[in-house]
Amino acid sequence: MIFPLAMKRSEIFFGLLRIPVDFLSALAALFAAYYLRAQEGVFSTLLKRPDLGSFPPFPTYVKISLVGAVVFVILLSMFRLYSLKVADSIFAEVRKILSASVIWLMVAVFYYFAVREFPFSRLVLFYAFLFLFLFVSVGRISIKSIQRSLLKKGIGLRKIIFVGENAVTEKLKKFFLKSGDAVVLGVAGNYLDLSALAGERNDVEEIIQTQDDHRQAKFIIDFCREHHIQYRFVPDVLELHKSDVEISEMTGIPLISLKPTPLDGWGKVLKRVFDIIFSVFALIILSPFLLIIAIAIRLDSPGTVFFRFLDDGKKVLRIGARGEPFHCLKFRTMKTGTHNMRYDELAERNLRKGSPLVKIKDDPRITRVGKFLRKFSIDELPSLWNVLKGEMSLVGPRPHLPEEVLKYEGRHKFLLTIAPGITGLAQISGRSDLPFEEEARLDTYYIENWSLALDLRILFKTIFVVLKSYDE
Repeated sequence: MIFPLAMKRSEIFFGLLRIPVDFLSALAALFAAYYLRAQEGVFSTLLKRPDLGSFPPFPTYVKISLVGAVVFVILLSMFRLYSLKVADSIFAEVRKILSASVIWLMVAVFYYFAVREFPFSRLVLFYAFLFLFLFVSVGRISIKSIQRSLLKKGIGLRKIIFVGENAVTEKLKKFFLKSGDAVVLGVAGNYLDLSALAGERNDVEEIIQTQDDHRQAKFIIDFCREHHIQYRFVPDVLELHKSDVEISEMTGIPLISLKPTPLDGWGKVLKRVFDIIFSVFALIILSPFLLIIAIAIRLDSPGTVFFRFLDDGKKVLRIGARGEPFHCLKFRTMKTGTHNMRYDELAERNLRKGSPLVKIKDDPRITRVGKFLRKFSIDELPSLWNVLKGEMSLVGPRPHLPEEVLKYEGRHKFLLTIAPGITGLAQISGRSDLPFEEEARLDTYYIENWSLALDLRILFKTIFVVLKSYDE
């Protein structure tokens, strides 16, 4: 199976690194401006040394500088300098930094003119403007240099296949060769050639279509969705699936990226931060309750507290994002050594025949405590640890067993685009009684239309769905 990352970890790391580096650089620039103006030295022959009594105390200036640095970072964001996938050259970035510095100076002058107060030498503002441009530019150049050094060692290189043998492909190939941030694995003339070429590799991360063929495009999109590969195309190639696109320009050629989910980029960062904060808080609050549940499980039936091992002693695994297996921490709700009964003597009770999933009617393997835990979904609370580790999310598709995922059809593998969740759109729409195709449809909608507001709605509705179980 091909399961590359939609956005490389190095891209996310360096994208996030720009924020603290820019902020600290801006802060250092403002401190340097204050220090330089307050000192006698090379400028003393040209400028009169200011009366330090008119300068604000340094603690006050620190507060002013913190606000100034935050404003400058906001201005940089307005120039789209915090895109996680920066396509700008370093010269383009420096030009934008200069523009942001000029606007920052204008904002500062306008503010002090409006309030009719200026607590220190006006020359400090001019120094601040120069140092902001210089310090932040140096910071950006340093980050870019580190990235280039890693790319030369093969770290962070994007692996690309082109579909279309034409002049546009050749021009883009030369661009990537010159930029050094990607390696072209090959050029496919059509979809069949692409399937053969990609099938020989397990590390394809991006497919760029340069031929204008609507019939081919649909097959290529389906191929990319199935294998979690970034799809990009030259405009006018496609008229469908335009709900979430990102437009960029390379060597004079406009290029459109089809994003499979809003979670590819800053959305992923926001969701991860929310997951960490919520899971830490929940684990702390729920820890006494989880301990009581653990004791009840041990007293009710022999075996481990958590569902950790299969009948043959192997570790229980679930399939996560990009097809990566992981151990999903859940309370044990069944008698030990009865897992395989679902495929043997209890197979006739399966309510989900004809789908990859298994649900046993009136399951005799469930313990007394396990029945209570499943009724209120309490058995899934230990999965908060998986959320904290990054293996799961609070909201997402249901994590399935390896033998279930093996029965997926090609289109179902799109569900592995993101980390599975403790709850999800499918879970609150029918829990485990939902037909698999309907579950897949709802999870696909969630992946394609994610928002933090949607996550919050699902979490709140989960509470009501669980409480409703109390009356059933």
